[in-house]
Amino acid sequence: QLQLVESGGGLVQPGGSLRLSCAASGFTLDSYAIAWFRQAPGKEREGVSCISRGGGTTNYADSVKGRFTISRDNAKNTVYLQMNSLKPEDTAVYYCAAGFALMVCHDSTVDYWGQGTQVTVSS
Repeated sequence: QLQLVESGGGLVQPGGSLRLSCAASGFTLDSYAIAWFRQAPGKEREGVSCISRGGGTTNYADSVKGRFTISRDNAKNTVYLQMNSLKPEDTAVYYCAAGFALMVCHDSTVDYWGQGTQVTVSS
């Protein structure tokens, strides 16, 4: 069974940091492009960041550029999202996603979704 499992979410104060992890089971991530999406209450899901299969190409939403970093460790079958200088508007459920396309920056190109992990930024 193919699964993506996110971890690392939680409650953090504004200005703080979190690192989300996305571990794959049942398949190897190095065959897939990966992305992180998020959905805040009452809002549509939006792309946060995406990375190519080999990790050589990355994209970021304007709202997170300079604060978030996506990376992948294919040997560990895991993708990460390092989130620094967090803001209350970063509060959302964060989803890991994988796809066969060269890049999966848009949800229309996603083939597999994780279950999500909650990130809450609040004082």
